[in-house]
Amino acid sequence: MKSHNRYELSGGQRILRWLYVLTLIVMGFTGFGQMPIFKRYYIADIPGMAWAANFFLTHYIHYLGAIFLFALIAYVILGYILSGRKQFSLTASAYVRIALLGGIVVTGIFRVFKNLPDVVFFPGFTLFIDIAHLGFMMVYIFSALFFLIIKSGWVVRKSY
Repeated sequence: MKSHNRYELSGGQRILRWLYVLTLIVMGFTGFGQMPIFKRYYIADIPGMAWAANFFLTHYIHYLGAIFLFALIAYVILGYILSGRKQFSLTASAYVRIALLGGIVVTGIFRVFKNLPDVVFFPGFTLFIDIAHLGFMMVYIFSALFFLIIKSGWVVRKSY
């Protein structure tokens, strides 16, 4: 019996899921805001969206989202280690998502280092980190959509 069915989630798990999804949406939007596309493609001209063309605002929102995402990931990992391992096993799709999220986090940390005033990376490495961060995120989005379509959850209930 698989536990990926949405209706089996407790209230707290549903809240965590929506916080996670909302965090990824905000981070995706503000991440694209780091590239000057919102002003160029007139998205910032939509009433109420002028803030999206402000690089520094989207940058800070992205950093706040990253902090929240780290806290959320730490909370879920700790909860799984302390109590979830006894009842649930990770699925193959969970391992794929974990690897992709790990790539996003590691490249994101390097991007933060790159933005520090006393840290200088070679231009080729900077380009690699930038492309890898975007690439990991795009692959994560498509894999998450694929796993949603095939209804492959993060965990399955252990059967004894």
